[in-house]
Amino acid sequence: MNWLRRILRPSYAQKLFLLATLPLVLSVVMIALLVSHQSRAFAEREIQALEQRMLDAKKEELRNYVTQARNGFYHIYGQAAPDDEDAKERVSQILAAMIYGTDGFFFVYDYDGTNLVSPRQTDFIGKNWAGLKDSAGTPVVDRFIDLAKQGAGYHQFLWEKPSTGQEAQMVTYVLGLQDWRWAIGTGVFIDDVKASVAAARAEVEQRVERTLYNIGVITFAALMVVFVSGMALNIRERMLADAKLKELTQRVFDAQEEERGRVARELHDGISQILVGVRYALDTARRRLSPEQDERGLQMLDRGISHLSGAIQEVRRISRDLRPGVLDDLGLGPAVKSLTQDFSTRTGIETSFTTVVFRNRLDQESKIALYRIAQEALTNVERHAGATEVSVDLRGHRTGATLRIWDNGRGISQSTQEDGGKGGMGLRNMQERMEQLDGTLTITSGRNGTLIEAKVPLSHMLSPEDLETTKKAAE
Repeated sequence: MNWLRRILRPSYAQKLFLLATLPLVLSVVMIALLVSHQSRAFAEREIQALEQRMLDAKKEELRNYVTQARNGFYHIYGQAAPDDEDAKERVSQILAAMIYGTDGFFFVYDYDGTNLVSPRQTDFIGKNWAGLKDSAGTPVVDRFIDLAKQGAGYHQFLWEKPSTGQEAQMVTYVLGLQDWRWAIGTGVFIDDVKASVAAARAEVEQRVERTLYNIGVITFAALMVVFVSGMALNIRERMLADAKLKELTQRVFDAQEEERGRVARELHDGISQILVGVRYALDTARRRLSPEQDERGLQMLDRGISHLSGAIQEVRRISRDLRPGVLDDLGLGPAVKSLTQDFSTRTGIETSFTTVVFRNRLDQESKIALYRIAQEALTNVERHAGATEVSVDLRGHRTGATLRIWDNGRGISQSTQEDGGKGGMGLRNMQERMEQLDGTLTITSGRNGTLIEAKVPLSHMLSPEDLETTKKAAE
């Protein structure tokens, strides 16, 4: 049902594709129909002309046969009287002997319809065949007699072929001997002509089919070109959109980090210094107060100093979380180590940290991204995991850098895992940061805890030359 809905409700891109291809398909179909119709009509005219030429050649051949036969017996017929039976017998014998090919012969009928000569079908001789018709209802003998009375002519009908015993089309030429009231003729079967015409029509159909096939192939190729071009354009537009979105996201991250750094500096250099100054003033005032003075006032002063000390520590912690100075000064490894130590001190959770010396070779975006992922992961452990052990591993290798954070807590809910590890805002931020770096974020969670693995590709590892340039720029 989903595929049916997709067909009935095409997307905008699919509508554009249909709008571009439908006129092309309709045009090609109309062209194909027109080409096939014109090709068949032209071929049919040519085939009919070919058939007529072949029939004319057959007829001319028959006329020559009859003319030669007449020349062979004309010296007898020209000198004989109309009732000269001996002359008629001699002419009949001459005609009976004139057989040719496998099926060629001469026949003679008198004007009453009686067969006088039929060398290949002797059962016809001596019988009257007036009114004889072929299987299609075409008169045969009567037509012979009519043509003979008119002088000569051609006739076409169905007749049994002596060599096969099957009916076939036959063309005859009949000549009339008016003095003897005879219809003399011969015929040839034109099944070879019909076969040639049928073969020509079959060849035309094959050509039309090949033409339609070629048109179909060309149309399919054109549609594929349109489809591939559309897909390429769509992919290109998506890639440009993704690149712009990626650039915008990076700008957001950079602006966020810049704002965090600014706020951290303001807290450290502004509010923190003010609070330190206030605490120093309160300490000075307490030292100057005599113990004999109001004991309650001294207690209030001690309490205020204590709260002020806590506020100074909290401001420093917030400043460090916003933008740890150790990340810029010493690099990612010391920054993550300091983060895990503060986490262990603050939460009481047993935390271990292992690393391979980076020599500060990661670029700035990667360092910030991995630090924020570690920060977010430890915050999630503190708030949701209920873990008693946490291990953090950070190392570089031949394919880039990897950060692994494992805890033995209750794990991430099944619904969050099915959502691709993007259920919470923090997890989505982790995923987006890795996508910005073309890296991968893998979250594996179960009863034994949760493992978060972030991998940065080798393209974000600085070469020694780039590292020196970065150091000089920082100095």
